[in-house]
Amino acid sequence: MRLLPLVLLVLIAACQTNTPDTVVTPATLDDSLRALIDQHPEATVAVAVRDAATGTNVDINADRLFHAASTMKVPVMIEVYRRAEAGRLSLDDALLVKNEFRSIVDSSLYSIEDDSDDAIYERLGERMAIRDLVVQMITVSSNLATNLLIDHLDADSVQATIERLGTEQMEVLRGVEDIKAYRQGLSNQATAADLALLLDRLQQGTAVAPAADSAMVAVLLDQQFNDMIPAGLPAGTRVAHKTGSITEIHHDAALVYPEDGAPYVLVVLTEGIADRDDSARLGAEITRLVHRALRG
Repeated sequence: MRLLPLVLLVLIAACQTNTPDTVVTPATLDDSLRALIDQHPEATVAVAVRDAATGTNVDINADRLFHAASTMKVPVMIEVYRRAEAGRLSLDDALLVKNEFRSIVDSSLYSIEDDSDDAIYERLGERMAIRDLVVQMITVSSNLATNLLIDHLDADSVQATIERLGTEQMEVLRGVEDIKAYRQGLSNQATAADLALLLDRLQQGTAVAPAADSAMVAVLLDQQFNDMIPAGLPAGTRVAHKTGSITEIHHDAALVYPEDGAPYVLVVLTEGIADRDDSARLGAEITRLVHRALRG
């Protein structure tokens, strides 16, 4: 009888252990991801996987709208390159760097007050090439660069372009830090499915044109914030991706380039996790599971 408690403890430990050697296949990936996500009842999580090599498509809450945070900067980049391809602008054209924008609510002026890019503020009053603004917008998620580009392009044209590409729910309404718009519920929104579609288009060379899309992927490969999807991948794996985060929102949308094997699309959107380290950890765990299933 004394052995019974020990046996029970061993069985409980075995049930609770999620070892790296757990067998996950493309066929079982959906169930495995749902089991992992269920361990975080405080969070709402969306995952989209697109892998042509194995024919795997996974959609978990993929049509659920989230605050887009900085993932909306991918559509802005696509519109820049679309216009460049059409000859309507040159990537070498220069825009005046200013920190003054108009709210979509009432055209009142506002300024960017919270940004991950300090360097660009040293250029106030100068002019910067559009290609450099795109790099800052994507690689260090510059809010100021984003608003300068949206002012030049107009958000409606960005929206029209992504809808032509096939997005169904994603909305690019405005630049960032338009607080009046935010308070009225007018925010940029995204779904995992729509972000996956845009990334898949970039990989296939059908977002704008093959050369333009390759150039955009190269920018995404230089992303400086790598605590979510890249953190769950083997060392040396290249990732072309765009992150986004605000209070209790943490996203990552990626093209993953394994050292041996074809690329695949992975999008992870999270809401409701207060600690950014915790949301990053969950995103990395999801990534490990996906990569193990698709590429072993």
